[in-house]
Amino acid sequence: MVWQLLISGFVLGIVSSFHCVGMCGPIVFALPVYYLPAHQKLIGILLYHLGRIFMYASLGLFFGFVGRQFFLAGLQQYFSILLGCIILLILLQSVLQKKFFRIKLIDQFQSQLQNIISIYIQKKQLYGMFILGMANGLLPCGMVYLAITGAMASGDISGGIGFMTAFGLGTFPAMFLLTYFGSVISLSVRNRMKRAIPFFVATMAVLLILRGLNLNIPMISPLLNNSASHAVPCP
Repeated sequence: MVWQLLISGFVLGIVSSFHCVGMCGPIVFALPVYYLPAHQKLIGILLYHLGRIFMYASLGLFFGFVGRQFFLAGLQQYFSILLGCIILLILLQSVLQKKFFRIKLIDQFQSQLQNIISIYIQKKQLYGMFILGMANGLLPCGMVYLAITGAMASGDISGGIGFMTAFGLGTFPAMFLLTYFGSVISLSVRNRMKRAIPFFVATMAVLLILRGLNLNIPMISPLLNNSASHAVPCP
């Protein structure tokens, strides 16, 4: 089960990386590493992606803990359905390019992140690359939201960390190539992948909903045990 979780997170990261290439490209091209010698450039780029993956793992820790509380309460079935519906709503917002709901606090947080990114891009210091990566990992992104739901659905803190770390590692190859070599992936390829991503996201959302429906379909909608009814009493 652990390997299935890690592989799922890694595959999601690989698919998401094409979306990241399109959305995070402007930030990547603005990183203050291109004036550095080759070895310092490599270190800076690795620090940037390490910061990004570290932030994903931290998010996995937090949301894995949240998902664990639902699991212990015996609500994982309803939780899975809710997550699937939320993903479909976010996807619909993205496709229609219209926000059905807006949270002012999130907008303010995003503004602060953009300020941090702007400050550390101008500083042109290697240590700032790790901070830039962490800030990038917190920027609003539909694919990161999808990964977070996977971490929550794992119902376990270690599973949440593992899923999000594997997700970050899956995004690494394409993002590293983009960072180091520039526009290594053609615009037409990126556009085709971006058009395919909504179908992939919708499939993931439907699978989460089916998982919560307890239809007793192997691999798709297995029976979920109510943890409350299987609790072991303390001596």
